[in-house]
Amino acid sequence: MAIITLPYRYLERLTGTDRQTIIDRVPMIGADIERIEEDHVDVEFFPDRPDLYSPEGVARAMRGFLGIEEGLPVYTVHPSGITFSVDPGLAGIRPHLASAVIRNVDLDEEAIESLMSLQEALHWAVGRGRAKVAIGVHDLDMVTPPFRYIASPRSRSFVPLDFDREMTMEEILVDHPKGRDYARLVEDFPRFPLIVDAEDRVLSFPPIINGELTRVTAATKNILLDCTGTDRKAVMTATNIICTALAEAGATIESVTVAGEEMPTLAPAERIVSVDECAALLGIPLTGEEMARLLRRMRFGAEPEGASHLRVFVPCYRSDILHDWDIFEDVAIAYGFENFDAALPPTSTTAEEHPVTAIAGAVRSVMIGLGYLEMMPFTLTNERVLYANMQREPLPGTLRVLHPISEEQTVVRTDLLPLLMEMLQANKHRELPQRLFAVGDVVRYCITSQMAAAVSIHPVADFSEAYAAADVLCRELALPYTVAESSDPAFIDGRRGDIIVDGKIVGVFGEIHPAALNAFDLEHSVAAFALDLTAVPGYPVPPGTP
Repeated sequence: MAIITLPYRYLERLTGTDRQTIIDRVPMIGADIERIEEDHVDVEFFPDRPDLYSPEGVARAMRGFLGIEEGLPVYTVHPSGITFSVDPGLAGIRPHLASAVIRNVDLDEEAIESLMSLQEALHWAVGRGRAKVAIGVHDLDMVTPPFRYIASPRSRSFVPLDFDREMTMEEILVDHPKGRDYARLVEDFPRFPLIVDAEDRVLSFPPIINGELTRVTAATKNILLDCTGTDRKAVMTATNIICTALAEAGATIESVTVAGEEMPTLAPAERIVSVDECAALLGIPLTGEEMARLLRRMRFGAEPEGASHLRVFVPCYRSDILHDWDIFEDVAIAYGFENFDAALPPTSTTAEEHPVTAIAGAVRSVMIGLGYLEMMPFTLTNERVLYANMQREPLPGTLRVLHPISEEQTVVRTDLLPLLMEMLQANKHRELPQRLFAVGDVVRYCITSQMAAAVSIHPVADFSEAYAAADVLCRELALPYTVAESSDPAFIDGRRGDIIVDGKIVGVFGEIHPAALNAFDLEHSVAAFALDLTAVPGYPVPPGTP
């Protein structure tokens, strides 16, 4: 969730109404008011509406919702004559670039704060921490077009923002706060992305930091916008949102030719949607004209298309509209959730706790009582973490992702213990002792079942600690068990034991093997156990997805 600060004075000027009306009505467009202060209100918006991450975007939406200004906003884009070339060497580094010229900006203190806040919010919501998109805002009058987006030698130097001396790009990754925060995004590449002007002066080192040369101040009147990234759609989304936000504040937008392509266009997308489908989904009577009127309040363009359909024009900044039902949701918002009749569902059932949930709840109570902290590891992981780091052979029943988008998420987890070891690795800078547990689904041979696992790391963690924790859990779950010497290679020989129920191995406990500790870069001993919860009395048979 993004929390956006809305200054009353600026918002009232953009909206054309008073602050109390805005405070009363803004929750009805899908927002939560976090706090109301003397000069501003902080509002939390959902991540699917990044166009609302600025006072300008909120004002645009509220003008429609309040009936002050309805219909599709029209943004005129004039050609600037400015060009950007893109180095083919960036193809495997950060290949996508979008740009625009924004003229006649009026940047008082509130407008600058709004622009910087929007930039950072988009870095989070659209850019995934700058990995997919990084945004640069520059004082255009300080540089000379045309501009070049190049793959630069790592030794190139310039003065980064907020510094008063030149630094090489490698030094920036070490010595600049932003460099340290985002070095992981580029440090493995032989060359770094760089934006320079016609005189070879540096504007930006994306996705790390802009140059001090193009700092935006209250005196800035013309802005050069650059959005770079690894995902073209996300790059264009960020560009459209910033351009339209500044246009709402009175700026004019000009296009830039990037590698032969003119951008941005800020043109709406068109969809044909069914009036009857919308009415059936929302449970309210609707005519085509009524639905069009409601959509115009949400800043869509809408006109009847035949007897039972609408042609809808989706604003360029609405990146959340992926399906017709997304449009129907906006119809419901405009209709007013307070206007829907409250009614009981036509069917009723008597609920009871599922046995799997009850067992998991019992595990949590026991482990929290033992002083362990619950973790919720990701469902997707990889074979290196599951097997190689644990010195185990891959399980034949491992469910693999057909088209993984990352080397870190290639399989569905078959065990929880390796993921807790990975969690210890991520928190090795924290103080000891650390005692963590997890309870949840694992998938083996396409069957979903539940497991519990726990780890304890500190200088004297040993076999006895693991045995004691496993024993307490089994006894509290009323699970009769015996213990036998284990051969699990993840544990130290002679300091490991199998948990056996009805002649079947259902768990393991002991001290983690030094080779596994080294694989996870851990410096202290770890006592751990894992238990298959399908062995617990009362677990549904056969096991499977509950």
